[in-house]
Amino acid sequence: MFALLSIPGRVANGISGIVARNIQNVSIAFVQIWANKGRAILTTLGIIIGVTSTITVVTFVQGFGNYITKMVQGYGTSFMVVRPFAPPTSQRMGMKRTTLDLADIEAVRKECQHVRRLTPFVFTDKIEVVYGQEKAKDVPCRGVTEQYQVIRNYYVDAGRFFGPMELETGAYSIVLGRSVLKQLQCDESIIGQRVEINGSRFLVTGLLQAKGSMFGEDQDMTVMIPYTTSLNLWPNKRDSMPFLVEAGNEAEIDEASGEIRRVLRIRHGLQHGQPDDFQLDRQDQALKQFATIRNAASGILAGIVSISLLVGGIGIMNIMLVSVTERTREIGLRKSIGARRRDILMQFLTEAVVLCVIGGVIGVFLAYSTVFVAAMHPKMVQVSVPLWSVALALICSAGAGMVFGIIPAFKAAILHPIEALRHE
Repeated sequence: MFALLSIPGRVANGISGIVARNIQNVSIAFVQIWANKGRAILTTLGIIIGVTSTITVVTFVQGFGNYITKMVQGYGTSFMVVRPFAPPTSQRMGMKRTTLDLADIEAVRKECQHVRRLTPFVFTDKIEVVYGQEKAKDVPCRGVTEQYQVIRNYYVDAGRFFGPMELETGAYSIVLGRSVLKQLQCDESIIGQRVEINGSRFLVTGLLQAKGSMFGEDQDMTVMIPYTTSLNLWPNKRDSMPFLVEAGNEAEIDEASGEIRRVLRIRHGLQHGQPDDFQLDRQDQALKQFATIRNAASGILAGIVSISLLVGGIGIMNIMLVSVTERTREIGLRKSIGARRRDILMQFLTEAVVLCVIGGVIGVFLAYSTVFVAAMHPKMVQVSVPLWSVALALICSAGAGMVFGIIPAFKAAILHPIEALRHE
């Protein structure tokens, strides 16, 4: 009975003994590192560089990824682009010519309950806009409805967008992007004036708010006109007309895309097993794919730069082997007064881990400093160090100490005490 009652006490004493030995090993490790400060700093350089570069790379990749994600979300995440698509020749048996026209768009508008808004999208690349003696060349032109500004979050901030009456009459109205305005060397006084496109004069009704660049493309280098006017200028686009669709909300985008696919397949007479002769691109899927690519890029780049952790680990192993040789007599003395193999093993293994963790902590500090300095640049996107990258870097540095410290620690543990005491 008394033996059973004494078990918890023995367990507690055992745990306290283990804790005490570990604390002693850590204190000895700090003493040894402090005694060889210069050598310790040089030894941990690989770990410091590896941790710093890993955290910094992950931080910037995540920061730029979040910036692009927010930018894309700013254009709307519940919209889709439907465009004509010609399947491969081998799959087109019995299919009609690929078309997408106003009748298709109108059918989608009437029959798809989960579609909130849509607009034809008549795109013409590289037109020339003339205002007096000034010219803006290679300007993309978008023929759309007034719904486009809501679907793509593309509003005017001076003047007004063209309305339903101008769409119905095919009016020669136009809104200009800010980069076009700069090329024409004009300011907001151009509103109410006329510019010329393909020999036709357009009334400037408004100016689009600045969007900036995205993936190297200037989003402000554009003009928008009523799609009816675009079809009058470029009638060859009537049978090949993409359109943009906005679902009621993000939760309804699956239902909306299914309805669009069903309506268009019926209208185009597509049988079961025949591929679609149109392509439906969803913004939410593009964001998911981008997030996958961003995370993969973070992992790959972090893996590449963390090779320096391997180099640092090899340096740790090398210096610990030297330390074992230098402290052979100390090891023999400790064994002669009762130290066990596992005590020697844990002492040297602890020294290797402490050395790597110190390098990891310095690397974390340098990474935070690098990110802080970079964030001060006025054109730098908002970045913050992910806590998981810090934890991962410290775990990897401690792991490197254990992996590369085990060989020197084992070498120290198996030394014969008599031979060790005789060592010169």
